[in-house]
Amino acid sequence: MNKKDRIFLAGHKGLVGSAVLRKFKKLNYKNIILANKKELNLLDQSKVFNFLKKKKIKSIIICAAKVGGIKANNDFKGNFIYENLTIQNNLIHGAKINNIKNLIFLGSSCVYPRNCKMPIKEEYLLNGCLEKTNEPYAVAKIAGIKLCEAYNFQYKTNFKCLMPTNCFGPEDNYDPVSSHFLPALLSKIHYAKISKKKYVNLWGNGKSLREVIYVDDLADAIIYFLNKKTTHSLINIGTGIEKTIREFAFILCKIIGVKLHIKYVNKNLTGTPRKILDISIAKKYGWRSNTNLIRDLKYTYKVFLQKAYK
Repeated sequence: MNKKDRIFLAGHKGLVGSAVLRKFKKLNYKNIILANKKELNLLDQSKVFNFLKKKKIKSIIICAAKVGGIKANNDFKGNFIYENLTIQNNLIHGAKINNIKNLIFLGSSCVYPRNCKMPIKEEYLLNGCLEKTNEPYAVAKIAGIKLCEAYNFQYKTNFKCLMPTNCFGPEDNYDPVSSHFLPALLSKIHYAKISKKKYVNLWGNGKSLREVIYVDDLADAIIYFLNKKTTHSLINIGTGIEKTIREFAFILCKIIGVKLHIKYVNKNLTGTPRKILDISIAKKYGWRSNTNLIRDLKYTYKVFLQKAYK
């Protein structure tokens, strides 16, 4: 792919999209096309189709999505399934009708069955029941995967579906209700420290295992595979390293510089017990993770402090 080709980066202000944009600028890409929500409503099919045609887009990266943590997914099931289905359908089908052959669709490790074998291989998709708390989001993302697969088969497109593990980094969402587990942990522990509390309340029981990837590492994978012709439509993106929620909490306490007693509340909100990805296919194509958990969490906290107190 030529660095002068026009690439539409959908969702450039979010956690992942902003990291991809930083990476593009660092690599000196010349024609990254952006549009905020006022400029382009991704839920409006005709506007999306016309935008892609008018801008003469050559490739699309879909970072735009309705996302949130376990409680948001559980409380707003209708929003999560409708908005994600609509956004991805508009962009994927919009690519097809505008003869855009190259596209990256981002999903999540939650598309896989709740109790599948570990580590999770791409072939396990649809081989069991999903985690109920985020089932609508997962169903929408699975539909996007299958739409890309179908178009690759029927129209010979090069649509690739990357399934990343939990990611973290600058520009994350720290809202206590809608955020994912790691930014929620960071925020809760930080504010417990400045409030001089001796404890922090965490959802679940602390035993669930999670794999995480630094967002700049994920951005590297997205651009890497944008430039690859693959025979696989579905590719896992992860680090191969997992820890319990409790272990992540202790690591963050050390980074933030506080000793806290952990109290577990809403113990039914544990989510999937374990989900570590098999990343053999990504490695086969030559991609390797560069996430360093302590280094990257320290930098993430540094940026959090800068934004919180500027």
